[in-house]
Amino acid sequence: MTDTLRRATVTAVTGLGLCLTLLPAAPAQAQPATRIPCNDVAALKTAITNANTGGSGSIVLAPRCVYTLTSADNPGDGLPEITGKVSITGDDTTIERNSAAPFRIFHVRQSGSLSLNSITVRYGETGADDSDGGGILNAGGALTLTDSTVRNNRAGTGGGIWNQRGTLVLRNTTVSNNRAGFGGGVATNGTMTMQGGALRGNTSGAWGGGLANAGNTTLNNTSVENNDSGDLGGGIITLTINLQTGPLRLNSTQVSGNIARNDGGGIRFGSSERTTLYRSTVTHNTSNGSSGGGISNPGSFLRLFIGTSARMDAQQNTTLPPFPVDLIRSSVVRNFPANCFPLRSVLGCTG
Repeated sequence: MTDTLRRATVTAVTGLGLCLTLLPAAPAQAQPATRIPCNDVAALKTAITNANTGGSGSIVLAPRCVYTLTSADNPGDGLPEITGKVSITGDDTTIERNSAAPFRIFHVRQSGSLSLNSITVRYGETGADDSDGGGILNAGGALTLTDSTVRNNRAGTGGGIWNQRGTLVLRNTTVSNNRAGFGGGVATNGTMTMQGGALRGNTSGAWGGGLANAGNTTLNNTSVENNDSGDLGGGIITLTINLQTGPLRLNSTQVSGNIARNDGGGIRFGSSERTTLYRSTVTHNTSNGSSGGGISNPGSFLRLFIGTSARMDAQQNTTLPPFPVDLIRSSVVRNFPANCFPLRSVLGCTG
């Protein structure tokens, strides 16, 4: 009898051990977010460094607070470079530069991923030695902005954002009142998707007041308005940047009120990649040159080389037809001095 009870006990304990072994391990607890007091820039820099070191981190800033950067963290950048997975959340919160010395606000490296939520990035300015991406430079990483604003930044290329062969996602985000030689609002030769929001009131000295596109870019329900270019493409220009280029698609997007001092008030095409406008409008744009108030598609390639100094190259290809453009349920109307130029360069658009 005793032996029987002992065997039964051993069997029960063994079975319990097997059950315990088969139970799944408890999920790892998510690391709590790091909360940064209002305008505690030192704590913000430490939190970013810790997130980089740990591989990821969530940072929460004080609502309706301004974090003022009075000096650069490293040459060219106001905050530590993003090399890990970093998420920064605010609530109508601003990060700004206030310094005689020029520096951008954020710099995302190839290994890095940065998400900004309800953040305004303003007053970034690049210097002569590192002149691109006035507000944010995304150098091959992943950058996502949600319900945010990038404004009043200055650079050589990409006054607000320079997306250098990276991935850029803008959700309900406004890029406004930025200045650059090329791509006053955004310059990209990577992948860019914009959902909602606006490219508004940006200025370029040469090409692409609102957007200089040399990548795979899609604008959905976006407003491209009141941008200004000192030469070509008041609202948008397509081109090649450092030998990179890609298609452009506008879905339910309005291009309006933009000005080019020379050609292409709304859009100027300078790349052979296909451009598609679906349920979109190009209206009330102006070219101060003799043609192309709405869309200019003369069949000339535009190239920009970014290095120690920017070099631009326009090559006229008279033997090639205009670049491919699809107008699908879209309209190009009430532009000055012409809707589309040259005549018949955009099928479905009158001169």
